[in-house]
Amino acid sequence: MFLQRIGNKGIRLGTLFDRAAARHPANPVILDHELDVAPERGRHMTLTDVADLVDDLASRLWAANVRPGERVVVHKTNGFDITLLACSIARIGAVPVLLSPKLDGATVCELVRRVDRPHLVTDQDKLDHHLPAEVFGLTRQVLLASGSHEEAVKLASLAGSTRVTPVTMPPDHPTLVTHTSGTTGTPKLAVHTGRTFQARYRPQGTVASLVRRSEPVAIHVSFVHSRMFTAMPITILQGHPVIILRDDDPEVVAEVFQQAPPGLIEAHPNTFLRWEVLVDDPRRPLANVKYFSSTFDAIHPRTVHLMLTASRREAPKFVQMYGQSEVGPIAGRTYSKKRGADADGRCVGSPFPGMTGIRLVSRDGKRPTKSSPGYIEVRSDGRIVTYLGEHERWEKQADGEWWRMGDLGYRTKWGCLHLLDREVDKIQGIDSTLEIEDTLFARMPELVEVIIVPDDDGKPVPVVCTRDDKPLDLAAWKSAVAGLSAMAEPVQWKLDDLPQTATTKIKRLELARLLKAERTGE
Repeated sequence: MFLQRIGNKGIRLGTLFDRAAARHPANPVILDHELDVAPERGRHMTLTDVADLVDDLASRLWAANVRPGERVVVHKTNGFDITLLACSIARIGAVPVLLSPKLDGATVCELVRRVDRPHLVTDQDKLDHHLPAEVFGLTRQVLLASGSHEEAVKLASLAGSTRVTPVTMPPDHPTLVTHTSGTTGTPKLAVHTGRTFQARYRPQGTVASLVRRSEPVAIHVSFVHSRMFTAMPITILQGHPVIILRDDDPEVVAEVFQQAPPGLIEAHPNTFLRWEVLVDDPRRPLANVKYFSSTFDAIHPRTVHLMLTASRREAPKFVQMYGQSEVGPIAGRTYSKKRGADADGRCVGSPFPGMTGIRLVSRDGKRPTKSSPGYIEVRSDGRIVTYLGEHERWEKQADGEWWRMGDLGYRTKWGCLHLLDREVDKIQGIDSTLEIEDTLFARMPELVEVIIVPDDDGKPVPVVCTRDDKPLDLAAWKSAVAGLSAMAEPVQWKLDDLPQTATTKIKRLELARLLKAERTGE
C-alpha cells in the first residue's frame, strides 16, 4: 500500500489537543456557539483550554465506567462538543461512534442496534423529543451532555473526577466510527483505524500549509463527519488559529469573519452556495480569504467564481477535492479567477501522486466516455476497514485494493477525472444531470438550488429553489433550458423543505419519493 511503505503510526485523537497545545499553547479556538458540556468556557478558548477540557471529559467518562475497546455512541444536539467528546472517548481507548443530530430517532435506534450495546452520550432534548424509549434497552448506559433524565447519568455530576493517563491503542485498532450520508437509504457505519486516518493527512495537509500560520482557518464541517477529524487536526497542529462554525447563516458568519478574518475556509459546497450573498456584503467578510476548500460534493462553477470574486487577496484559489467518507480525498483541482466562471464543473481533478489512484471500469465493454461513463474505482490507504455490522456490504464495494465509489465518470486524454452522476441517480438519455444543473446555475443567478430527479416514467423533473423563495421567472427559465435535454416543467420548493444529509447534500432518491407522494397524495 502507498503510505505504509513510508511508515504510518496512526492518528492519536485522544492526545491531539495536548500535542497542539504543547506547540502553540496560546493559539485561539474561536466558536460561534457555547458548548453544551461546558457553557462556562464561552466562545473563545486557547488550545491549552481545549486540551484541559478534553482531559476533563475523558476523566468523567472513565468515572462512568467506559473502558478501552468499548464503543460509545455520541448523538446529541449539534455543537463542537461532539468532536471534543470523540477525542475524549478515544483518550481512554474507547471507540467513538458519531451519529448526526439530523438523524431521526428510528434510524438512530437501528444504528445503535448495529453497534451492539454501546454506551450512549446524548442530551435531554434528544431523549424528550426525538429518541424512542427503546434506546435505553439497546445501550449499556445513557450519559447526558446537558439536561437531566431519571434514567440517565449527567456528565456534569462527574465533574472533578480524577484525571486518567491517556490510553494508546494499536494503529490498526478502530479509532473512530462515522456514518455515510444515507442518500440511498439507512446510513452505513464506516470504521476507521488510526492508520487509515493518518493516511488521509498528506493530501489534505498541503492546503492549510499554503497560508501563514498567523492567519485563522475557518471550518464549517459536520461535527460527525470524518473530514472534521482531518481538517481540524491539521489546522491546529500547523499552528493556525481556528474558527469553528456551527451556523452557516450568512449574517452570523459575516460578524464572526469581520472580527477574525480567515485566510482559509473549509466548508460544504452548499455552505459556499449559501454564502454567495456575502460577496456584496459591505463588511467584506471574505476579503482576506486566500484559499477556499471543499472536499464533499461537486461544487457549481458559479459559486466558485463568486467566492473568488469576494476575495481581495492576490491570486486567490478555490481547492476542490473529490473523495468519500470511506476513502478520504482521492483527487483534487484548483480554480482561479481566470478559470472560475467558465470552468468545467464536472472535472474533479487528478489523483495525488504516490497517495491515491483512480481507474474507470467499463459498463459496456468499451472505453468509458462522456456518453458512456464507467464506474469510478479508487485506491487509497485511507480506506475504511469495514462497515460495522455489515461487512458483506463493504466486500461488495471492495476489489482488492480498489474501491467502487458508486459514481459514474470518465477521464480525459490529460488524465482529469470527470464526475457525471451517482450510479443510482443516472437518468436515461442524459449524459449528466450535474452538468445540466451547473448550466442552470450559471444562467439563472436567482437559483439557490436545482436538483433533477426522474418521475415514475423516467422523465427528468427539475426541482428548483430561488433566493428568498421568490416565484420562479418562467420566461427566464424557458430561456435557460434552451439547448438542454428535454425536461418536465420545473417544480418549485423551499430550500429548507428539501431532504438533506448531515453534510447538506440533497437526498435525491428521497426527493423523488416525496415528489411522487405529493402528486399522488400518498
